[in-house]
Amino acid sequence: MEEILIISTGGTFNKYYEPSTGTIAIDTQATTLQEIADKWRTKFSITNIIGKDSLEMDDNDRALLLRSVSQSKYDKIIVVHGTDTMDKSAQTIAEAKLQKRVIFTGAMTPYRVDKVEATANLAMALGFLGADIRDGVYISMNGIVENYKYVTKNRDKNKFEMLQSPK
Repeated sequence: MEEILIISTGGTFNKYYEPSTGTIAIDTQATTLQEIADKWRTKFSITNIIGKDSLEMDDNDRALLLRSVSQSKYDKIIVVHGTDTMDKSAQTIAEAKLQKRVIFTGAMTPYRVDKVEATANLAMALGFLGADIRDGVYISMNGIVENYKYVTKNRDKNKFEMLQSPK
């Protein structure tokens, strides 16, 4: 499998408890992603941009993400992103009509609290990139991997679901 770029933008996936301040912070050094990547045999290149909760992201942050994706030498990219505005960022990337495969993933619970969900979402994104898929923008969350237009966050159920059938 060719090398994959993982772009970390922050979000719940990267949150941790900072005991010195008693607050929840975002790991901007990708130690969480590196910890997972070190256990896998797949080659990753990991880069950090933005480092925010997705509710704090704005159009400038999405423009930075778009530049990072479009200017990357990689054709297969996983974006670790906060779940609240993942759909907005996915739409920004999709509208650029890049000849790349971009999969957004994240976690409802921080990796440092429960390693299973974040790792499973990232593993699904990785597996999906290994399949023979078309260029496009996808979301990989809670057992679903599909074009971003057909996946939504159900805040009442605290999980991602299919919005409508793409078939």
